[in-house]
Amino acid sequence: MNERDLQELAPQVLAAVTRRHGRFDLAEDATQEALIAATQQWPEEGVPDNPRGWLIAVATRRLIDALRAEAARTRREEVAFAQEVPSVSVPDEDDTLTLLFLCCHPALSPPSQLALTLRAVGGLTTAQIASAFLVPEATMAQRISRAKATIAGARFELPPGEERAARVGVVLHVLYLIFNEGYTATSGERLQRRELAHEAIRLTRMTRALLPEDGEVAGLLALMLLTQARSGARDRPDGALVPLAEQDRGKWDRALLQEGSALIQQALSRAPLGPYQLQAAIAAVHGEAATAADTDWPQILKLYDLLQALSPSPVVTLNRAVAVAMVEGPRAGLASLDALDDDRRLAQHHRLASVRAHLHEMAGDTRAALAGYEEAARRTTSIPEQRYLQARAERLRGDVENPPAAPTVG
Repeated sequence: MNERDLQELAPQVLAAVTRRHGRFDLAEDATQEALIAATQQWPEEGVPDNPRGWLIAVATRRLIDALRAEAARTRREEVAFAQEVPSVSVPDEDDTLTLLFLCCHPALSPPSQLALTLRAVGGLTTAQIASAFLVPEATMAQRISRAKATIAGARFELPPGEERAARVGVVLHVLYLIFNEGYTATSGERLQRRELAHEAIRLTRMTRALLPEDGEVAGLLALMLLTQARSGARDRPDGALVPLAEQDRGKWDRALLQEGSALIQQALSRAPLGPYQLQAAIAAVHGEAATAADTDWPQILKLYDLLQALSPSPVVTLNRAVAVAMVEGPRAGLASLDALDDDRRLAQHHRLASVRAHLHEMAGDTRAALAGYEEAARRTTSIPEQRYLQARAERLRGDVENPPAAPTVG
């Protein structure tokens, strides 16, 4: 059993222990201790026949130890020590969706809901979550700690209908961030963390089964399927990044493309328009193009215009600038990026430098493109992205340092 398998089991273990004891804060710590114990013991002793049951049992015992210590500190030893360590029965159901809604508890602020769910359900590290939110790691660690303490005594159950609907927006945003981290990891040697992308899709399918009439749930699932369809063409055997325009589209997963396209067509015809539906529609247009040259950029730009009006954000502005460049020319695309220079959320992000460099290259401004790729390479913490950006810069460096000689006039 590898790290990916443990990561898939973690939210199931946490959900089972939380359901049994109702102490999310202690259950999360106990689950992490059980995972550490597994990584230490299983390589020597072998993987147990029921890994999930083993983890739940160990986490349960660690949690009871913590309850006893807590009781001792508050002079309630008679209550804690009267408990016997139970023989742990492993539940058949997967309570991950209930855990997801618990992390989106209304007592938490939206940023705390997102951070806690990414930590507990998505299995992301604090550093990865901080990168997703564009905040310092220490700030994110404090946010997660406060969130755990806030919902320590909350009931572990799916919320009733009206409250459940109110939490859906946060749930979808969390799933979207988990998928994004899986599709393009923010740091490390791997371009993709496929286990996270698969888990986000699985959880979104579960959410749609719970809310089958919600157009944005369907839109998010369609977006994930259409995007994940390109996964097999995004990196080479050595791990190098392959940009969309250079991908072998024969490697795209046609079944995922067909499922995603059918899903978004159905959602657009039945439900009020939402940002996830628009993003899925954009992904569907990309998926329909047999080659990069066949991409219907005018249609994509129209969809981005709608998205910008419906749900403006710096990321939408950034992506729209690429569409503007493809339709109106790179100078127009560069002008669209000017609005982001004063946006603290993105001004120092590597993606802004990368897109600007790409548009400068399209415009023939080699020196500015070289500087942009070098800047983006310095800012990213993803090794595959860094290598790709450095390679783009290296291709341009020769032209800058050794420009072609001017033709002689004869």
